[in-house]
Amino acid sequence: MGSPYSTICCRGFEPPGIKNAINQHPTRPSSTPCLGARVSPPNPSRTALITGGGRGIGKACALRLANAGYQIAVVARSIDEVDDVAGAIHAGGGKATSAVCDVSSEQSVADALDLIGRRVGPIDILVNNAGQATSVPFLKMSVQEWTRMLDVNLTGTFLCTRAVLPGMVERGWGRIINIASTAGLKGFKYTSHYCASKHGVVGMTRALALEVAGKGVTVNSVCPGWVETDMLHRTIGNIARKTSQDDAAARALLLKGIPTGRFVAPAAVAELVYFLASEDARDVTGAAMPMDGGELA
Repeated sequence: MGSPYSTICCRGFEPPGIKNAINQHPTRPSSTPCLGARVSPPNPSRTALITGGGRGIGKACALRLANAGYQIAVVARSIDEVDDVAGAIHAGGGKATSAVCDVSSEQSVADALDLIGRRVGPIDILVNNAGQATSVPFLKMSVQEWTRMLDVNLTGTFLCTRAVLPGMVERGWGRIINIASTAGLKGFKYTSHYCASKHGVVGMTRALALEVAGKGVTVNSVCPGWVETDMLHRTIGNIARKTSQDDAAARALLLKGIPTGRFVAPAAVAELVYFLASEDARDVTGAAMPMDGGELA
């Protein structure tokens, strides 16, 4: 499917113009520290692809990398959301394109990458962010629920990575950044399918990092805990309904398990992604980095 940003977002750009758009965005408060002054400047000819880039962590990553000067490609199942993100980047003077992509479908991934390649060229940085989460007791879990979770979270990461990796290896430079979860490092009740998928992402990250070590390509996982996104808000609502509490009480219940006493901001995750995409992170590979307010400490 086409996008209205297939051409207008591919015009010339002035990266610093993105800063105002990001500072006005609710996921990027003006008080958030910027790593830009401490990290080697990016190569503006490089392109970053963010899956699930229409909201939450994916949107924050797209805006942060655009702010740094990268060309951006955002994909999701909803074209409206990624068009909005590409439009915001374009309005700030950046270069972006958007496309529909179901990461669990090999054909959809191939079609999206073909379209993006014709618009902005090859992918140098891949942020595998697309994912889903549900909760259900193991003995009540259907095969369909199990399969769908692995299809999106694990197979989707595999398919997107496999699609862009040959070009990265051929060019001798690439960054693959997988948004996993603390559920990829420990278990949580009622989320066996989700934990299995995220443990798989972390395992794949470590194995692939070894395969491409020395070829200029790094592979890392970011493992956020509870992040202030729509997914968290749905979880809070579910807890409130099941426990007959209001949302504030359900929120407080989740916060009790976080030593810092706050949820992670999407913009904070984006800052770590920005670092991992940089030249300075060339020796960081095979890592699974928790970002959880000390939850796993």
